[in-house]
Amino acid sequence: MKVNLEKIEKNKAYLNFEIDEGQFEKAMEQAYRKNVKRFAIPGFRRGKAPRKLIEMHYGPEVFYEDAAEFLLPEAYQKGVEEYKLEPVDQPQFDVQQIEVGKPFMATAEVVVKPEVKIEEYKGLEVEKFVYNVTDNEVEKELSIIQERNARLVVVEDRAAEKGDIAVIDFKGTVDGEPFEGGTAENYPLQLGSGMFVQGFEDQVIGMMPGDTKDIKVTFPEDYKVKELAGKDTVFNVTLKELKRKELLPLDDDFAKDVSEFDTLNELKEDIKNKMQLEAKSIEEGSLKASIVNKLIEASEVEIPEVMINHETERLMLDFAIQLKYSGYDLQTYLQSTGVTPEEFKGRFHDKALNNVKSSLIVEEVGKRENITVTDEELEDRIKDLAADYKKTVEDFKKTLKPEDKNGIADAILTEKIFDFLIKNSNIIEKNKDDIIESEEVETANDNDDGKKTE
Repeated sequence: MKVNLEKIEKNKAYLNFEIDEGQFEKAMEQAYRKNVKRFAIPGFRRGKAPRKLIEMHYGPEVFYEDAAEFLLPEAYQKGVEEYKLEPVDQPQFDVQQIEVGKPFMATAEVVVKPEVKIEEYKGLEVEKFVYNVTDNEVEKELSIIQERNARLVVVEDRAAEKGDIAVIDFKGTVDGEPFEGGTAENYPLQLGSGMFVQGFEDQVIGMMPGDTKDIKVTFPEDYKVKELAGKDTVFNVTLKELKRKELLPLDDDFAKDVSEFDTLNELKEDIKNKMQLEAKSIEEGSLKASIVNKLIEASEVEIPEVMINHETERLMLDFAIQLKYSGYDLQTYLQSTGVTPEEFKGRFHDKALNNVKSSLIVEEVGKRENITVTDEELEDRIKDLAADYKKTVEDFKKTLKPEDKNGIADAILTEKIFDFLIKNSNIIEKNKDDIIESEEVETANDNDDGKKTE
């Protein structure tokens, strides 16, 4: 078996295969054994007819396709290993010669990982946004918990106010005709939340429990349901019940009710610790993003479209899975937003391109620095994961497929490469508060520039 690399251009490798008559004959025999039961030859039980007799009746061509399928994977794998190719898609085969008594000849077009040209990856000047959790932020988070655990108290002696929960029945019509999704009963609407079309909630404010009125609104021109965009609509609304939120006092009893802690101070300390962990994650994310952006600026790489397509499909699948967890499906989402499948796919293109590009560049840094993952590091990570899932290491390993282990190893490798890049970067720290203050100053300056002297 001879395999020659003809050339590599524009991220495509071209392989030529030549397989001698003897190997081709073995493949033909395999094809015969695979298909012999398909042929009915007079005088022979099905599956017992000799190969030569079948070929006399149907021609040897009946076995060519399967013979090629037996030969090509092995030849292709030989070429990939011999020339150290890194395919990113399935090869496209083209049979050049297939005939009994002659060598089998074919070619393969293979899309391979692109070459990454990078001038410098050490000493990069990168930014890290530092997030210091303040007591004020802890108090804000505590207020959110307080709001979330508020009690609802029925109101009967006054009109609806902003912030109330209005339990309403409504029926919407356009030009006197009801429309899909325009009718509901016992719908809890928090007034002032902006959940309904603009102007609707303002007109509920002032209604008394038991009141019924027509509310007139106009859907925005860019409304997600195209049939309603820009339409004047009338909703017949009945306020069936009015409720207000009653906040629980922030004390030790509150802490006991909403958490596993006995005191309010312990709850606050837990909130702060969790916010600090989140802040650290954000800091690390901002630093890695800055490094990736600098690496992209310092690199040249031509991405094959197939790699972008694969990453786009992965992102779309992740989005669909998240929708499913939220109780929706992708088709319903597309219908409700008026987005076509082509437009939906297009939304992920730029992110997919950036993901592929950054992944290739980071991988190139790892190759140049000979950064690898040891068996011990992989074993330690598997032990940690087993503990997270509350399983023994042996039981956890039984659940892992080969691709799962590869994924774990890739994650470790990426972490090690970023550790190297971080250690070899010039990091400029920017405080979150300084950034916000700077943005406010810029906004104020922009506003000043826009002022006119009367």
